[in-house]
Amino acid sequence: MSGDIELVERFPGLDDYLRIRSAAGMHPKTPEAARRALPNTLYGVSLVRDGEIVGMGRIIGDNGCFFVIVDIAVIPELHGQGLGRRIMAALDAWVQGNVPESAYVTLVADGDAKYLYSKFGFVESAPVAVNMEYVMGPNGERNTDHLK
Repeated sequence: MSGDIELVERFPGLDDYLRIRSAAGMHPKTPEAARRALPNTLYGVSLVRDGEIVGMGRIIGDNGCFFVIVDIAVIPELHGQGLGRRIMAALDAWVQGNVPESAYVTLVADGDAKYLYSKFGFVESAPVAVNMEYVMGPNGERNTDHLK
C-alpha cells in the first residue's frame, strides 16, 4: 500500500523532471534543455509519495508582465485522484499572491485539461489569440511533427 501524497513547494531536479515528463507522455526534453530551463522556475511544486516524486507543476516567465504555467504532470497510475487539481491550486495560490496587476498569466491546455484550468479562471483565447509553436530540432530545424 502506498503512503500519503505530500505537496511540497519545490520543483523536481533534472532526473525526476525528465522521468515525470516521460511517464506522463509529455514531449521529451533533452537533459541540456532541462538543465538550462529549471533554474528559471519562478515557483514550482512536487507531489511526493514514499520519498518519490510522482507529480509536478511550475511557473515560468519574466516575473513582471508574463507568467506561464507549465509542466503540470502526474504519473499515470495516479491519474483521476485530483492530484492535478492539487498542483493547480498551489500554483494558483502563488499567482494570486505574487503576480502584479496587468500581467498575463497563460498556459497551454492539452485535451480535456482545459476543464480543470477553467476552474482556476482560465478561458480559451481563440479566436482573439491562438497558441503557435514549433519544437527546435537539430541545426535550428523547426519541427511541428508533434502537432500531427
